[in-house]
Amino acid sequence: MDILDTDIKYLPGIGPKRAELLAKEIGVHTYRDMLYYFPFRWIDKSKVYPISDVISSADLENEDSTSAAYVQIRGVISRMEMVGAIKGKAVKGKTRLLAYMQDATGTMELVFFSGLKWITDKLKQGEEYIAFGKPTVFNGKVNLVHPEIYPPSQAVTYGAGSMAGIYSTTEKMKNGGFGIKAITKVESILLEKVSGHIHETLPQHLIESKRLCPLEKALKNIHFPADSQALEEAQRRLKFEELFYLQLSLLKQKNARLSKGSGIMMSKVGENFNLCYQSLPYPLTGAQKRVIKEMREDMRSGKQMNRLLQGDVGSGKTLVAVLLALIAVDNGYQACIMAPTEVLAHQHLASISKFLKATPVTIALLTGSTKAKERKKILGDLENGSLNIIVGTHALIEDRVKFHALGLAIIDEQHRFGVDQRSRLWSKNDDARAESLAPHIMVMTATPIPRTLAMTLYGDLDVSVIDEMPPGRTPVVTSHAWESQRRQVFDFMRSQIDAGRQVFVVYPLIKESEKMDYENLEAGYMRIIEEFKTPQYITAVVHGKMKPEDKAIDMNLFASGRAHILVATSVIEVGVDVPNASVMVIESAERFGLSQLHQLRGRVGRGAAKSYCILMSGYKLSKESRKRLELMCKTTDGFLLAEEDMKMRGPGDLEGTSQSGLAIDLHIASLYRDGRYLDMARRTALEILDNDPLLEKPENKLLEAQLKILRKQGKDIKDYSAIS
Repeated sequence: MDILDTDIKYLPGIGPKRAELLAKEIGVHTYRDMLYYFPFRWIDKSKVYPISDVISSADLENEDSTSAAYVQIRGVISRMEMVGAIKGKAVKGKTRLLAYMQDATGTMELVFFSGLKWITDKLKQGEEYIAFGKPTVFNGKVNLVHPEIYPPSQAVTYGAGSMAGIYSTTEKMKNGGFGIKAITKVESILLEKVSGHIHETLPQHLIESKRLCPLEKALKNIHFPADSQALEEAQRRLKFEELFYLQLSLLKQKNARLSKGSGIMMSKVGENFNLCYQSLPYPLTGAQKRVIKEMREDMRSGKQMNRLLQGDVGSGKTLVAVLLALIAVDNGYQACIMAPTEVLAHQHLASISKFLKATPVTIALLTGSTKAKERKKILGDLENGSLNIIVGTHALIEDRVKFHALGLAIIDEQHRFGVDQRSRLWSKNDDARAESLAPHIMVMTATPIPRTLAMTLYGDLDVSVIDEMPPGRTPVVTSHAWESQRRQVFDFMRSQIDAGRQVFVVYPLIKESEKMDYENLEAGYMRIIEEFKTPQYITAVVHGKMKPEDKAIDMNLFASGRAHILVATSVIEVGVDVPNASVMVIESAERFGLSQLHQLRGRVGRGAAKSYCILMSGYKLSKESRKRLELMCKTTDGFLLAEEDMKMRGPGDLEGTSQSGLAIDLHIASLYRDGRYLDMARRTALEILDNDPLLEKPENKLLEAQLKILRKQGKDIKDYSAIS
């Protein structure tokens, strides 16, 4: 067995109790998991400063000043005294311990306000220590308040002499005695334990051509870099490797899919397509025609279509989906449309049914809330082929759902489904024609994604973009309002309602949070119903913790026009189409990312009336929050906003979640900040696969073996080549 696969509980200093804590809090189960639990930032502990230099560089005139950076000093504790104690006893909140550290150049005060007994037991007068902290000035003297302090013999454990890593921890970890110091100590023990047993994961020719350092050196230097150059060298190796294997995995899967030519042949455009097309109340945009043509070529190529359809809010993706579904039906196959929420699934059913009125095509809805009797009929109709199109949620991938001949699977808001979930749709056919062939796949997203990012998140898919809005969509007027302007906002809402319009009010939270001073839905709902009293005004409420049937009742109240105001959380970010709604009020708008704000704004402006989005915020705004709100007011271009969002957010997902659901887990690389490594990784992967599409040559055996290991370690991943 590989030593890195050893259970973490066997590492000295861990044991079963701490192992359980690490597993629950940060998902660390093995030596490998711990080794790849990287710091998120580093502090320079590579230098020891003479005390005189620290004192001379401080601003002694300004008591509020702090030096620009942390410093490390080394010296002997010459004396210690308790200040504020009464008869030798500490007085809570008043007593402080002063320890004087002296080196050959001078003396500095070390100040401690808490844990005094522990500190006095730990520090011995006349002995040498290393202290690390941020200098401050008090009463004209430079001091270190609560510095990290330890004897030189423990320097390695505390990261002295190097760039010290700062690790993410949780409250439970800290309470369990597993804070940053403990993690640092464990990483030091672990690196010593596995030294000489870390196997290389990249071929030597690749390491040499890309000028990368060996893996073992990179792992040592990511935890304990000697200096900034060593850290940069380690980051370069580890970031490139992660992004390279991510690209290699996605592109290899795409090669395997295309090489098999195992797609369902859909050669004709038939009667149902033409009936729907001819009954449309408005012409398709040029962009809609272009993407339909691209996908039609895929569907009649004999190879399986795997395509991502990107389109801004209101660009007409649903109509494209309907027309593609009708191509499948006209060729004797069924289509399914899978949505991430019941709200969105119901919305799809309503809008698609309108498009199908001119055709005899049958459609039904299947969700977790579908009643048993209705479910039984739907499942029977799906299996015998009398049901042409099914709209649903995750319920569609349950084992009991069987299709007669599934030819096209359309998945909306792709980022909410993993690769494995969509691949489970591929093995549900009963028809002999289709059971050996994979259905065509189209995934849709209304979240504009920069093309460089799309190729990473969806590298196994071809990308189509609807970059043109249908006629009649008027730009939404966006403005920023402070809390002091709430009365004017209420008056404006009332004037719009009195003119026959409806209003969304969206909150970021459901319940009061102790840590966040933001508006929340419960308090906001009470304020709205107090301000807009019944029976003149009706207010509905929708949030993620409601029962589906209660949510449906309130949603229908608003969608049918019987409710004037819908108070909601961002559950309505996707799928709510109420053309009569002309105002979107977003409370605590600073809490949302640009893409999410843009999605919410897209809920209005869907009818002929002029529409408005009002971004409410408190007065304490960070520089980034202020910039986001300004950008929202300046532009309605979703792709421009997505680019800015990517630049501003840094690590993390474009929708505000973690980098999850990828073919390879990313521990250190960022899809957003590491563009140069991403480009280099993709080019390298393409070069290798151009010469060896399935990684069968001897020089690429290590790459294929490593891909299998990484897929096994990853979550929610399935290899297309094993299914196609």
